[in-house]
Amino acid sequence: MLRLTEIKLPLAHSKNELQTEILKKLGIAADDFISHIVYKRGVDARKKNCILYSYTLDVAVRDEAAILQRVGTNPHIKLAPDTSYHFVTHAPQNLAARPVVIGMGPAGLFAGLLLAQMGFRPLILERGKAVRERTQDTWGLWRKGVLNPESNVQFGEGGAGTFSDGKLYSQIKDPRFLSRKVLDEFFKAGAPAEILYESHPHIGTFKLVGMVEKMRATIESLGGEIRFQSRVDDIVINDGEVQGVMLANGEHIATNHLVLAIGHSARDTFAMIHQRGIYIEAKPFSIGFRIEHPQTLIDRARLGTNAGNPQLGAADYKLVYHASNGRSVYSFCMCPGGTVVAATSEVGRVVTNGMSQYSRNERNANAGIVVGITPEIDYPGDPLAGVAFQRHWESRAYELGGATYQAPGQLVGDFLAGRASTKFGNVVPSYTPGVHLTDLSTALPDYAIAAIREALPAFAKQIKNFDLPDAVLTGVETRTSSPIRIKRNADDMQSINTRGLYPTGEGAGYAGGILSAAVDGIEVAEAVALSIMRKN
Repeated sequence: MLRLTEIKLPLAHSKNELQTEILKKLGIAADDFISHIVYKRGVDARKKNCILYSYTLDVAVRDEAAILQRVGTNPHIKLAPDTSYHFVTHAPQNLAARPVVIGMGPAGLFAGLLLAQMGFRPLILERGKAVRERTQDTWGLWRKGVLNPESNVQFGEGGAGTFSDGKLYSQIKDPRFLSRKVLDEFFKAGAPAEILYESHPHIGTFKLVGMVEKMRATIESLGGEIRFQSRVDDIVINDGEVQGVMLANGEHIATNHLVLAIGHSARDTFAMIHQRGIYIEAKPFSIGFRIEHPQTLIDRARLGTNAGNPQLGAADYKLVYHASNGRSVYSFCMCPGGTVVAATSEVGRVVTNGMSQYSRNERNANAGIVVGITPEIDYPGDPLAGVAFQRHWESRAYELGGATYQAPGQLVGDFLAGRASTKFGNVVPSYTPGVHLTDLSTALPDYAIAAIREALPAFAKQIKNFDLPDAVLTGVETRTSSPIRIKRNADDMQSINTRGLYPTGEGAGYAGGILSAAVDGIEVAEAVALSIMRKN
């Protein structure tokens, strides 16, 4: 197969037009063309009134070698790489002990799936509930203001990514095409085929729920075991090596291979591993607010006359601004046609996040507008200082919201003018249990407030009316990524001071989003499998 890139055509092009462009690019006759596969399809929207599809294609032709010789060094015509996944090993028949995976978010799910596919019969321990029960508990907070600290947006089967936009793209380096393995598994579990070729695929919560259930069934069918409501309260370590785990119910489970895929909000587990002497360090993350605009405003600004085109769907954006106080402000986890959701996992605290369904047809667009912070400047000292920092501002948001899990909010016009908001304008916020209007100037550190106030008018130069006075800010967004890193060796993926412990995913500080966490889970599963085989 030949890999063709930068094939651009109008949105309304036909199959024949695509084939004609292939023949033109390769300089071949129709008789020499056999077939093609769309490997990737993106949208070139640099000219809003002349938006194009941009294709990467894998093309089968006659006399492939002759074409490659003729095109020479043309960067847009090359031999297609092998993107299929190849297992690094397979478990022996006499496997003595099974690996244990803590957590069933994307990293834990894919670590467990890969270990099961290689025959290692993993045991997966998840502190939360199965995904459908978890969904009911999550709605309990959203609809009734009742929080279950062990079953919510952060904890439970599928992880935090289940209640998100379901974005399946990343900027990680991926020389082995492991992201393709992730997408293939999602497709087999029921995701729409377009995730295999769209440049910015997404799924949405309702589809993710069913997919996660099917992947769980696959793991179990291959000999894996999954236990819900099984919180790990301790890790047993002897002479610097993992020996097992202790569950909250007092049960001891022996293992020498422990995958730690706990997510970015398992603060009690962070404290436990720090107490056990497992090396962790504070890492940077970001804090800010969620901002909501009418989706139609974003569509017009980004797509021009193509706004509302069903082929393009709801428009998104990505913004960055460097404030005069040295802080970087950027958009985070932008959710077109989505909602702002309650994402706390601790009593007496308010946390916001964004979510979209597959259709992305809600009235508002939302995104985090966040400010980068670092342990060296903003929370020095203890490795867990970032956790304390998050908790402080989440508690403050709870107070500003009226101590009912309502979130504090403010209209953008009032925020920029430095006055409290008293009534909503034309933008109705989507957050439930509700938004309590107030003054957000004390909801974040002064440097963050100043940077965001400076950034919003600057963003309006890129997206017209981004500083719309009626747009709504909702606080606070604190869990953009893990506040710690559980440092590991680059070669064998084990903790730098605890043998047999394999930190992975977002909670360990090695991923940021569904796809990157899943890829990291695959790499850790491979490291575990190879270690078991060396010891077997």
